[in-house]
Amino acid sequence: MPPTRAELAAALALRNRQGIDQHLRALERKGRILLEPGIARGIRLRGPAAPRPAVPAPLPLYGRVAAGLPTLASSNIEDELLIDPALFRPAADFLLRVHGDSMRDADILDRDILAVHRTAEAANGQVVVARIGEEATVKVYRRRGALVRLEPANPAYAPLEIDLRERACMIEGLVVGIVRAGLPQRR
Repeated sequence: MPPTRAELAAALALRNRQGIDQHLRALERKGRILLEPGIARGIRLRGPAAPRPAVPAPLPLYGRVAAGLPTLASSNIEDELLIDPALFRPAADFLLRVHGDSMRDADILDRDILAVHRTAEAANGQVVVARIGEEATVKVYRRRGALVRLEPANPAYAPLEIDLRERACMIEGLVVGIVRAGLPQRR
């Protein structure tokens, strides 16, 4: 039998059931469910049997990014975490554990796990994982012509300035989310 709104709120650890109602109405607008007004368990699936959601593949978690190329080699994987990549926009391709506090004012703290979307391109103002030579870092990206500036979000640190005519700077990906809570690990 379908759950009540109270059961859904409890399962999702929500105090306000209004959010549950909004999600249910959105699913109804998309044609996925039918809501029967005035009935506690009045949630019905529409159409043929709903497909079971696919279990997401675990995302690789890289520890301290090791020196050496390639930076994100499979030998550098510390763990794999069961996090649905689709929770992030754009979808996450890998996870990276933060070491240091250079991004603390952007609410990226030491030991946080960053969800990263793999891409070689970034727009000014985006938080990126960048590789300079054999070192990787997480910073705010700014580019003007051949000059790249990787800015920390902590005044105790100086920005990194790279002239691309003299030195390479590769974007490994965009930071699309932060995870702080303990998560189930793949067994």
